Amino acid sequence: MPELSNRLDGFTESIIRKMTRIARQYDAVNLSQGFPDFDPPRELTEELRKVADDGPHQYEITWGSELFREKLALKQSKLMGIPVNPAENIVVTCGSTEAMMAAMMTVCNPGDKVIVFSPFYENYTADAILTGVTPVYVPLAPPEFMFNPEELRRAFEQGVKAIVLCNPSNPTGKVFTREELEEIARLAVEFDTFVITDEVYEHIVYEPYVHTYMASLPGMFERTLSCSSLSKTYSITGWRLGYIIGPTHVIEVCRKVHDFLTVGAAAPLQKAAVKGLEMDDAYYEELTQVYERKRTLFLDGLDRLGLKYYKPQGAYYVLVDISEFGEPDDYKFCEWLAREIGVAAVPGSSFFREDVNQYIRFHFAKKEETLVEALKRLEKLEAYRGAELSNTK
Repeated sequence: MPELSNRLDGFTESIIRKMTRIARQYDAVNLSQGFPDFDPPRELTEELRKVADDGPHQYEITWGSELFREKLALKQSKLMGIPVNPAENIVVTCGSTEAMMAAMMTVCNPGDKVIVFSPFYENYTADAILTGVTPVYVPLAPPEFMFNPEELRRAFEQGVKAIVLCNPSNPTGKVFTREELEEIARLAVEFDTFVITDEVYEHIVYEPYVHTYMASLPGMFERTLSCSSLSKTYSITGWRLGYIIGPTHVIEVCRKVHDFLTVGAAAPLQKAAVKGLEMDDAYYEELTQVYERKRTLFLDGLDRLGLKYYKPQGAYYVLVDISEFGEPDDYKFCEWLAREIGVAAVPGSSFFREDVNQYIRFHFAKKEETLVEALKRLEKLEAYRGAELSNTK
């Protein structure tokens, strides 16, 4: 038989999705894959019931229904402080996963280089492999996960085509400051590169931190592809509705890539999701307050358990230090945690380019009773402090 594509030689399955399967196998509380266990806003589910009867049930315009794009443009124009033309500046995608892939394929040729901050969301490496580009990793230093400006400059000097920016960040919860974004913007202009942003947690930011859109900075809209989705904002991760916002000449090409990748996002879900895009400011304020309460509940629990972690500034993830448990393999630790403790997490090494094995990632986008149950189960960790887990299995 002929050989398979060699570009997949270093390709692994998603560790995050693998941990969800392990969670199901051991009936563990799933704090690994970042999806809620609570319902979307009722306005969306009620509209979805109507759409089930009334439609649409056939293809929409491949780059998004006219109504969806109009409502999205109104919402994002207000938030970003720049005019977004629904006819020229938007392509609706099958989730932000496709948005990021389409964006990278639009601006990069095989053999190009792309800057990726480390730690990073695992899909970015997969996007690079499938696009045929080489990632240039720049570390973010804990506890604030800030980049070294000189290291970043040296990365740009390697002749990169684009930089990928996740803000707020998965897995760290870092919210990039305006000053940091301005530094990235200056380098992007100086070295004539694109910026591909992943902003799916744009509405989940905790005081005193503030989310700033890269595309809103002076001169940056023309070189920024702003990727996001409705998944996290409206608790509809299974609807797979994402989008790219960018300058007209870039979006024209994005639409071609998107068309041949997936044809188009689901028409009935676009119609129902319009109800979310029409939400007023009070919805987003309440969303932040809800996640603030969840963050407080979960982090207070980690404090009681004596676990060390990095406090997230945004999003709904927290990196926890497991070095005190004496297991040098974070993958094995997470499998053990799901099997013996009943809580599923993600091995931190899947997010780092560096040789880092002392972290695991939890998420707290769950009902309060789910978080309480997870914390209760984690109390069993006390018996294993300072022990070699390999001797307890």
